[in-house]
Amino acid sequence: MSDTVEVARRPDGSFDVEVRAAGAVTRHVVRVPAGFAAGLGFPGVGDERLVRESFAFLLEREPATSILRSFGLEVIGEYFPEYPREIARRLA
Repeated sequence: MSDTVEVARRPDGSFDVEVRAAGAVTRHVVRVPAGFAAGLGFPGVGDERLVRESFAFLLEREPATSILRSFGLEVIGEYFPEYPREIARRLA
């Protein structure tokens, strides 16, 4: 069974993310810094897509239960230095 990721924008502009994987459900609150997609070279990419692709990236590297419960996308690169390059490839 594959992981399912549900993403919903919150009134404050952050996102609720629910991941169903390996019989577990995890919930996360994710912030997208202003201009984050533009900084990666993709100013027209929507924040929801960026969150989805970022979770796909994370789930390839760790179980959903290891993903921080609340974070900004900018911190992913601190844990996974290849993130900016890989997420740009996914968005291309």
